[in-house]
Amino acid sequence: MNNVLKLIKPSEALPIIYDSPHSGDIYPDDFRYACDFNELEQAEDKHVDDLFESVRHHGGTLLTAQFPRSYIDVNRTAEDIDIDLIDGQWQEDKFGSIDPSSRSDAGIGLIRRLVRPGVPVYDRPLSPEEIIQRIKTYYTPYHAKLEELIEEAHYNFGEVWHINCHSMPSASARPRVPIGLRGFRALNSDFVIGDRDGSTADLHFRHAIADFLKSLGHIVSINDPFKGVELVRRYSNPARGRHSIQIEINKALYMNETTGEKNRNYNALKGDIEKLCAFIADYARANLVQKAAD
Repeated sequence: MNNVLKLIKPSEALPIIYDSPHSGDIYPDDFRYACDFNELEQAEDKHVDDLFESVRHHGGTLLTAQFPRSYIDVNRTAEDIDIDLIDGQWQEDKFGSIDPSSRSDAGIGLIRRLVRPGVPVYDRPLSPEEIIQRIKTYYTPYHAKLEELIEEAHYNFGEVWHINCHSMPSASARPRVPIGLRGFRALNSDFVIGDRDGSTADLHFRHAIADFLKSLGHIVSINDPFKGVELVRRYSNPARGRHSIQIEINKALYMNETTGEKNRNYNALKGDIEKLCAFIADYARANLVQKAAD
């Protein structure tokens, strides 16, 4: 679907929608970044779209952003605009309101200001028109398609399970509350399951996924250190059968974090993720049957 979206659908769909918002690697010509490209590239959730490509064999639909998160991040609110990036004054009567969050303050809002702490992405300010163009061309179509997929699945089945797929640097994968030790070192998580402290999905679904991954031998934490952000918040309503969780995968499990190359464990991890997708499909079928029997 051009350079904005990629959509993979199954032949027989279940109400399971996966999305990978940060694995895009098609850099728009008007990006005009000034930082080192290798550093910018490390912001990608590289290979995550491929790790989950088997969802189509298990009733799942996969939506992927083709553009990089460093250009515009669909896992933020559209108002989370960094005022330190703007050229001149932001006219709310012309461009709409803005509401910068702590993520913008840290340089990782809707439009990324810092490639890493202390290193700017740009050597120039961005005009309000440039920001609005990115929102209209990339951000809005992504959200519109994801909302359409979730609403269509909910309409057809009465329930929908949304899995928001990400990867995390190994340096960020250590829970704030230790989950175990290897020697004298706290363990990093292989997977972090996020549901914003139980607010975006049925707790049974969250625990079922965590327990299944643990049964495969993985170290799993819940909402620590990542709880989920805009994409799980916006489209979830567990009381109405809309369940959204975020899955973060430790990059060191499957790739060289410096070069981005797949490591020797890549295929084994991809196999485990396919097993997870099959498990989620079985979970959805069982819960749809149970609800129909009520």
